[in-house]
Amino acid sequence: MNASKKIKGSIENWEGGSLGQDARHAKRAPPELERQIDEAQGMQAISIRLDRELIETFKQIARIHDIGYQPLMREALRRFADAEIKTILAAVANAREKDARHGAKHTVEVELDSLQRHIA
Repeated sequence: MNASKKIKGSIENWEGGSLGQDARHAKRAPPELERQIDEAQGMQAISIRLDRELIETFKQIARIHDIGYQPLMREALRRFADAEIKTILAAVANAREKDARHGAKHTVEVELDSLQRHIA
C-alpha cells in the first residue's frame, strides 16, 4: 500500500471498519498459536455433518441477532445440554425421593458433580 492510500491508525478508523476489515491483509495464525488460543478458550475443533437447510436457518437467525452462525450454534448446543442435564438431575432426584418413600434403593451411575458443574 503506498503512502497516499494509507489510512491513519486511530480508534475511530478501527471501530468504523476503515482499518482491519480487508481480508487481503489477514493471515492465518501458526498452528501452535491456534492450539494455544483454543486451549486458553477451552475450545476444540470438531467435524460434523449438518443438513444444509439447518445451517442456512442458523445463518438467518444469526444475521437477525448480528452474530456469527457458529457462535450461535455453540450457544444453542450449550442451552440444550444445560436443559438436558437439569432434566436428568430432576429425574434422578425424584427417583431417589420416590424410592426413599417406598423403602427401595435406586442406583444411578451418573457423576452428579460433573453434571452439576455444567449448570452452575
